[in-house]
Amino acid sequence: MIVLDGSNLTPNAVVSIMKGEIGLELAESSRSRVEKARKAVDEIVTSGQPAYGINTGFGDLVSVAISAEDLSTLQENLVRSHACGMGESMDPLHVLGMMTIRANSLLVGNSGIKWETIQTIASMIQARIAPVVPRIGSLGASGDLAPLSHMSLGLMGEGMVDVDTGKEWVRMEASVALSNAGISPISLGAKEGLSLINGTSQMCVWLCIAYHEISSLISASEVALALSIEAAHGSVSPFDERIHSVRPHDGQLKTASRIRFLLDKSANLNSHADCEKVQDAYSFRCSPQVIGAVRDILSDLENTLSIELNSVTDNPLIFITDDGVDVVSGGNFHGEILGMRADSTHLAIHELASISERRIAQLLDPSTTGLPAFLAEDPGLTSGLMILQYAAAAAISEIRATLGPATATNIVVSGQQEDHVSMGATACWLLIQSISNASSVIAAEMITASIALDHRTEEIGPNLQPYLDLIRSIVPVDHGDVRRDISVQNLLGSICNGSYN
Repeated sequence: MIVLDGSNLTPNAVVSIMKGEIGLELAESSRSRVEKARKAVDEIVTSGQPAYGINTGFGDLVSVAISAEDLSTLQENLVRSHACGMGESMDPLHVLGMMTIRANSLLVGNSGIKWETIQTIASMIQARIAPVVPRIGSLGASGDLAPLSHMSLGLMGEGMVDVDTGKEWVRMEASVALSNAGISPISLGAKEGLSLINGTSQMCVWLCIAYHEISSLISASEVALALSIEAAHGSVSPFDERIHSVRPHDGQLKTASRIRFLLDKSANLNSHADCEKVQDAYSFRCSPQVIGAVRDILSDLENTLSIELNSVTDNPLIFITDDGVDVVSGGNFHGEILGMRADSTHLAIHELASISERRIAQLLDPSTTGLPAFLAEDPGLTSGLMILQYAAAAAISEIRATLGPATATNIVVSGQQEDHVSMGATACWLLIQSISNASSVIAAEMITASIALDHRTEEIGPNLQPYLDLIRSIVPVDHGDVRRDISVQNLLGSICNGSYN
C-alpha cells in the first residue's frame, strides 16, 4: 500500500499500482491544502473577480467572461469538447497509471479542485475501473488535454470504461461500472475540469513504464554481452577496473564492474594467453562505454520523473499566503522536459540494440569465433541463425525510423495562443514501441550466444551460469533449422520482468 501525498510517488510505484501489485490511499495530511485552495476558488467565484479557467473561457477564448450560474456547465463542456482523441484505446493499465499520476499532482494543493473529486479518482483506481482513452490527441503542451478529458468523462459517469474482473478486462458504460462499484460520478465545480485535464499525466505514465522496462533491459543486455564474450572467446581486458577509473562516468563504471562480476572465475579468462588477436571488435571492447552511456541517460530520466511525478502541472495555479490569494497563469503543463528526455532515451535504446546486433553478427561469423558459419548444423544444407540476425536488423530499422526527435515538431494551435508545443506524448509513445523492439534484439543475442556456447567445452563463469541456465530453460538449445520467432517471444517475458537484474 502506498499513501499518496503529492510528494512520494516514484516511477516504480506507478507501475506497481497500475499492475495491481500494490494499492493506494490518499494521505489525510493533504486534505487541508486541497480544501484551502478549493475555498479560494469558491471565494473568487463569489466575488466575480475575473480569473482564467475559473470564470473565463479557455485558450484563445480567455477574454470571454462566464456567469456564476454557468460555471459548472463551462467545466462539463470543456471536458466533453476536449474528449476528441483518435486511434486505438490506451492499455487500461496505462490509464490507471495516468489516473494515479493525476491524483498525486492534485494532492499538492495548488489546483483548486475538490477533495471529493480526488477521492473519486482513487476509488476508481482501487476498483480497477479505467476509462476508455483513445491514445492519440495530446500535443504535450496545455498538458495531455484530449486523453485526460476522456479520463475525466469516466469520472463523470459518461463514456465507456474497462473493468478488471481479475480474469479479464470487460468494457461497459461508465455509469454502470461506477454504480456496480458503489462510486458516485463527480459533478464538476468551477475550475475542476481544467484541473483534471491540464497536466502531463499521459506523458508521465509512458515514461514511467519506459524507465521500468529500460532498467530491466540494461541488465539483460549486460548478461547477453557477457554470454557473447564467453561464446566468442573475447577478452576480459577491456573491463579492467583501471581503464574505467581514469574515465569515471558512473554508468560506464557500473557496467564494467558487472561484466567483471559475471565473468569472474571463467575459464575464458585465460583464452587470450596465447592468442594472436590483440583486440576484440568495438561491439565487445567498447560495450561499457555504450551501455554505460545508456545507464547515465536512464539516471537522468529517473531524476526528471522523481520531480515531475510530484509536481503541479495544471494552469492556472492557486497560491495562498497571509496577504491573500493569487491565481497565477503559467506553463507547467508544457511537456518539453519530458519530450526531450524521451527523445534522448529513444536514441540510447537504439544504441543498446545496435551494438547488440553487431555482436550477433560477430558470433555468426566463423572468422571471429572459429565456429560454423551462422552456427548452422550443416552450413549450406542448413541456414542456422542467419535470419535471426535479419530480424534483429529489421527491429533496429524500426527503432531508427521513429527516432524523431518528436520534440522538433511544432504545430501551432488555438488561434496562435498555443504557438509552441512539445509533442512530448508522441515522443514518449514512440519510445515505448522501440523498447519492445530493442528487447527482441537482446533476446536474439541471448539465443545466439546460448547456441554458440554449446559448441564450447570451457566452463563459463559461475556467476553467469545461472542466467544461461534460465535462458536455456526458456529456449532449449537446438542446432537444427527451426523457427525462432516463438523463442524470441518467450524470452521477452523474462527480460521485461527483471529476471536478469
